[in-house]
Amino acid sequence: MNSSLSSPGLPPDLSPGGPRRLRRRRTATSLTALAAVAAVALGGAYAAGLGPFAKDTGPDPEAVAEARAFLADWAAGRLPRAAARTTGPDRAEQVLASFTTGLEIGKPKLTAGKAEETGDGALTVPFTARMPVTGLGTWTYTSELPLREQKGGGWKVDWTLSLVHPRLTGTEKFRLEREETAPVEATGRDGETLSAATHPSLAPVLDQLARGTDGGGPRGAVRLVDRETGEVLRTEASFGGRKTDGDDGPVRTTLHAGWQSAAERALGKAGGRHAALVALRIDDGEILAVANAPASGFNRAVSGTYAPGSTWKIVTSAALLLKGAVAPDDVVDCPRYLTVGKRFQNVETSEHPGATFRKDFTESCNTAFISLRGKLGEGELGEVAEKYFGVGQTWHVGVPSYDGSVPVPRDATEKAASMIGQGRVQANPLIMASVTATAVSGTFHQPSLTGGTEDTTGTTPLPPGVVTQLRALMRATVTEGTARVLAGLPGDIGAKTGTAEVSDDQDNNGWMVAHRGNVAVACVVEEGVTGGGSAGPVIQALLSAVPES
Repeated sequence: MNSSLSSPGLPPDLSPGGPRRLRRRRTATSLTALAAVAAVALGGAYAAGLGPFAKDTGPDPEAVAEARAFLADWAAGRLPRAAARTTGPDRAEQVLASFTTGLEIGKPKLTAGKAEETGDGALTVPFTARMPVTGLGTWTYTSELPLREQKGGGWKVDWTLSLVHPRLTGTEKFRLEREETAPVEATGRDGETLSAATHPSLAPVLDQLARGTDGGGPRGAVRLVDRETGEVLRTEASFGGRKTDGDDGPVRTTLHAGWQSAAERALGKAGGRHAALVALRIDDGEILAVANAPASGFNRAVSGTYAPGSTWKIVTSAALLLKGAVAPDDVVDCPRYLTVGKRFQNVETSEHPGATFRKDFTESCNTAFISLRGKLGEGELGEVAEKYFGVGQTWHVGVPSYDGSVPVPRDATEKAASMIGQGRVQANPLIMASVTATAVSGTFHQPSLTGGTEDTTGTTPLPPGVVTQLRALMRATVTEGTARVLAGLPGDIGAKTGTAEVSDDQDNNGWMVAHRGNVAVACVVEEGVTGGGSAGPVIQALLSAVPES
């Protein structure tokens, strides 16, 4: 398992690999002599506990550091290392590995409390465990680590089953139970019935609606059970709201049956690859279509996490244009390669010597955009994404959604990658459809799938001049750039393609975003190689099948 808890958060003198403090044991004679000298030199300050001796009381920092290191290793899934910090490494590794089996625990967070001395060369460190149960919530409990000083020096966690959880024993264990939810009845914006039978790609969306419309979402519990009989002894954690009786009627959504059908047919152009698409209204953020391939399982369109690749250059361009760091007609050379810690290149290692920024955008030149990284502050790209596009804020869409992340780059290489939608920048089709809508209208509208959703976002409109420039860049990408697959369609269409690296042993994901009339769309095709070649035909098929709006 991975975890947000890590040893770098410890002070240098407490880190597991840091310098060791000298032992604090002194003879009574030495302490008395030191105290006397201190009293003469500084009077009553030491009596008030203000001097350096105040730092030398309480639990041994080496023991505290060992406890925190154990928790960090456990939380990060470094179980052999965690077990090696105990007095029973073999048994500890076995138990730590099996404890969460079947509990569907995600990334736990283990937080140490204040250590307490218990005498006889031992102490305890209480901790709080926050165990996220996939799709349900967080199971939170408290326990404590006993530590004992070893004869050969140093400290170890005194292994016992109960340190993992106070109620874990040789005869009792934990079991996760989920409660099935009934299929939800849903209607579109015009009252049409929507179901997995009529619109198969909506299956994961309707499942999410079913879990979220009866008083608190999915329900389940972590039970303490007898290892032999399976008898439930107590409930440790419950998730979800209480059941409600009766039928409150179908859930009314913002989806448009015609757009939804067209989106599902369009995904057939993805060639059987995993793919997702979102179409939404630009003027209010209402979602017209959510399509997923495969049609069952994960709602990747709304909850997926992907590097958005070069579609993110819309946000990068906005950040540069906002501060006047570049203009469309400025020359920004587009070499084949550029090295910033690692070598970056353009798709098919293309190059455009003496290109303007407009050309760089329409041809999606990675090296040109990376060369402008010094024009933006370290966290400025994320700040622009949040302030103007709402990315990274909490969205209330009507179903669980991933709302994007643009972390401050950790080094120059990561900053270079973030300029082209790589590194740790994360998005999905819902986010990128919203980014497109914001770019061409100037105003962010929180996307919504159902009526009456709460909106806690706060954004600033883009200046009209920046909007005009972004619209012109996206239009040029259709008429003369990498989105020419849309050039034959009616309407004033603007678009941006994207190619996002995944790993050395996987083909790139293909992206395309586009807008026409009052609708913005975004599509990702996993391992589609290029955006124009994989997502492009999907968007082309969708816009060919629906009227201009």
